[in-house]
Amino acid sequence: MAIEIVPDWMTNLEDEDIEFVKKFLLASGSLKEIANQYGVTYPTVRLRLDRLIQKIRLNEDTQSDPYISLIKRLAINEKLDFDTAKLLIQEYRKGGEMQ
Repeated sequence: MAIEIVPDWMTNLEDEDIEFVKKFLLASGSLKEIANQYGVTYPTVRLRLDRLIQKIRLNEDTQSDPYISLIKRLAINEKLDFDTAKLLIQEYRKGGEMQ
């Protein structure tokens, strides 16, 4: 049975993220096995999985404001540090009165 409709959370992932998910599933969820396949440490794989989880959660947050989604995406993709992202979101929710 072929997938006719790709879920929204999957369409916004990069090809390397999808490949990671595939390897993760084929390794029965063993991060140790994935670390061996990529030739990296377990913490490196754990960090990558955590970022992938953040991307998926962000995608599923359809109620989120487009500006807040952008800030979160920038933080997840390391274009903006998390403390700055939190500050921007916090100030935006207050009404944008930055000090």
